[in-house]
Amino acid sequence: MSQQAIANLEPRRLWRPNLQQSESILGYLMVAPLVVCILLLVVYPFFFAIQISFTDRVVGSDGQFVGFANYINLAQKPDFQASIRNTIVMVSAIQLLKLGIGLGLAALLNQKIRGRPFWRGLILLPWAMPAFVAFITWKLLYAPQGGAFNYILINLGLVSSHVDFLSTKELALPSVVVASVWRGFPFWVISFLAAMQGVPRELYESAALDGASAWQRFLNITFPGIRHIVLVVILISTIQTTNSFEAVWILTGGGPSNATMTFPVLAYYGLQSLRIGEASAVSVALLPVFAVLALIVAIRLQKED
Repeated sequence: MSQQAIANLEPRRLWRPNLQQSESILGYLMVAPLVVCILLLVVYPFFFAIQISFTDRVVGSDGQFVGFANYINLAQKPDFQASIRNTIVMVSAIQLLKLGIGLGLAALLNQKIRGRPFWRGLILLPWAMPAFVAFITWKLLYAPQGGAFNYILINLGLVSSHVDFLSTKELALPSVVVASVWRGFPFWVISFLAAMQGVPRELYESAALDGASAWQRFLNITFPGIRHIVLVVILISTIQTTNSFEAVWILTGGGPSNATMTFPVLAYYGLQSLRIGEASAVSVALLPVFAVLALIVAIRLQKED
């Protein structure tokens, strides 16, 4: 009998994965449900919105392909131009204030102060509060009749009559900024505080022995040690603030006279008017901005690594 025939008579060995391959297969199986959910709930709606933005679709009709007509029409509308201006001003002001407050409070809570665990827990309260409740509370505080801010200003003699913060064109946007900063700064504080915990204490001790002041230690040790987290937090918070709907809608509804109109509110008005294609174009218009911001942060982090 030939060797080939003998080999054919031998029982075939079934393929069995080794330990490393088994762990890899198990990992893929456990991640698969999450991947499916992301594809169905994020990726598909994302590309579907882009597709709709190039049509004149309305409720009850699929519409027709119109190319960039929705974007051209939006660029010529005053409310869209106002939303661009207000979004840039609002997001820039909010991020700068959150950055200053976040770094300051994180540095303070990183020190050995009395009641530090209590203050660390208390500072999470604005962020833990539901956004709807938080901004309804701020709307009551801003109220011209019975609002706490008007009561304080009048009793201190700073104003002679009630101030309508949310209905005055010059005060509406700053009022939204203040409320948004209060609602979101705890995220910055906790993120920066967690990053500061990873900076070696020996560096501070060595700098103190060399006579470095607290400000010098912060600039030369603390901030360089957490700069990666700072960049990531700025990116995440910028996207969240730009897409924030509750603050503007609850406080001002985009008014007065488009003084606080932003992209999410403008898109919502588009949906209310049943113009789905145009509303999708408003949302998709921000994608290039977010892509550029993410690319800049990624390149920055890569260079530093």
